[in-house]
Amino acid sequence: MAGLDLTSLAPLVEGLILLDTVRFSTPAVGKPVFDKDTGRYTYPVGEAFYEGPGAVQPASTPGGVSALPVAGQQWSDETSSKYRALTPLAAPLAPRDTIVTVVQVHPGGDLALLGRQWRVPDPSAVATLGVVRSTGLDQVQQTQQAGL
Repeated sequence: MAGLDLTSLAPLVEGLILLDTVRFSTPAVGKPVFDKDTGRYTYPVGEAFYEGPGAVQPASTPGGVSALPVAGQQWSDETSSKYRALTPLAAPLAPRDTIVTVVQVHPGGDLALLGRQWRVPDPSAVATLGVVRSTGLDQVQQTQQAGL
């Protein structure tokens, strides 16, 4: 008995869901450098290893952001905001600490995706049956641009 083959569904699902352009980059290494001409710091940029079709979606219901207080310690202002990046199965697996950004949104898409960054806390998921690759994300609360 042959197993379930989802190969023919992948292009359909990709065309319906993977509407934006996402970039997966290695974490940047090095300290920011002050640019005398602009009066701003230039931050190092990691090396992109995937840029192509994708989507970023919340991985939980709205309000699913959590920050747990610890008795006797200050309240943590760094929350954990869970998201998922969806990419074609042909996209490379994202290793831990990969930085994900949305570089282009589809017409009518949410422009608030632009400029946000997410960190990959665990390598991309793999599965026996799948039509898109799913990668867990945690939103980076303080992006490099936040201080400008």
